[in-house]
Amino acid sequence: MPDTTALKARALSVIDELRDEFIRISTTIHSHPELAFREFESAALLSNTLEQHGYTVQRGIAGLETAFRAEIGDPAAGPTVALVAEYDALPEIGHACGHNIIGTAAIAAGVALRAVMDELKGRVVVVGAPAEEGGGGKVILVEQGVFADVDAAMMVHPATYTLVNRGSLASIRLNIQFTGKASHAAAAPEDGINALEAIILTFNNVNALRLHLKSDARVHGIITHGGTAVNIIPDHAEAVFSVRAATQSYAEEVLRRVVQCAEAAAIATGAQLNWTFKPGYAAMIPNAVLGRLFADNWRAIGVEVRDAMPNERMGSTDFGNVSQVVPAIHPYITIASPDTAGHTIEFREAAVSPAGHAGLINAAKAMAMTAIDLLANPALVHAAKAELAAARERR
Repeated sequence: MPDTTALKARALSVIDELRDEFIRISTTIHSHPELAFREFESAALLSNTLEQHGYTVQRGIAGLETAFRAEIGDPAAGPTVALVAEYDALPEIGHACGHNIIGTAAIAAGVALRAVMDELKGRVVVVGAPAEEGGGGKVILVEQGVFADVDAAMMVHPATYTLVNRGSLASIRLNIQFTGKASHAAAAPEDGINALEAIILTFNNVNALRLHLKSDARVHGIITHGGTAVNIIPDHAEAVFSVRAATQSYAEEVLRRVVQCAEAAAIATGAQLNWTFKPGYAAMIPNAVLGRLFADNWRAIGVEVRDAMPNERMGSTDFGNVSQVVPAIHPYITIASPDTAGHTIEFREAAVSPAGHAGLINAAKAMAMTAIDLLANPALVHAAKAELAAARERR
């Protein structure tokens, strides 16, 4: 088995040597935020960097213009380890989720691994995954087989804490439409059927439902259309809900009950209900074998890692879909103080702060080190696959 200590030291020296270049890439992406499926400049910058460092790059994979897959090594000789990059921004507030760090950390780890691949058996794949913020790019990549030949996958997300093994919530997107009857709101309100009132009742019913949901369930929504004029009874109204839970089965149960809330509102108002849903992101299955390796590597470079807390609050990610089909981890790295909320202007600024740059470099280092462990010792990959199979059986 190769001397992983020496290989890791060489990989880390590459990251340190190119630190300024990686920070420049991260800040460039941050200053040019691009929304889901339109991340043309970011995808080009990341994929071109990998190509310049010896990777073979396929662009526009899985029918997605801003997705890419870059490879180095020989898949016939050993395992295939995937590093996953995200680079889409949020509407209006830009990189307030720090995807500039995620994307750059993945390619930085890839560049570092290029320097030691001659002494390792296997393949490194960097997957450029667009549209995590609502578009579900990884869902499409999984469905199109992009991860079919991958043996282990990882990415690192910026946060206000550093931990490795934490899950995520399964999510479902629910669209509700009510059709009523327009009428003059002052002169003939009795002739109208108020679609907006049906939407409002739906929200009230959902609020009443919350008491009876498990603690891991989340239901939150917005009214996307509520009428056109204050003196007209709205004959059309729409809302969108996100329904989440720790397991897919319970998310589906909560969805059923939220739809019942809308059906009750339709009965009460006389409005006609139409609803559709779109399966969202699967729950994350954090891989314990990969997690232990990753945590050990972080600690080896002086990064303090805390354990996940009971009832840890979680969001959703399309990386959960990846974790359902391949051993995977989605660690978090501290870039801001604990009182800084994600998806805020404050978190956006943290993503290009000195702490953000340090998080980027430490994320890249741990990914490179963990990939070396897996490529140098395929038995670890087999153990990770066995862990995934056991975890899926438990669910």
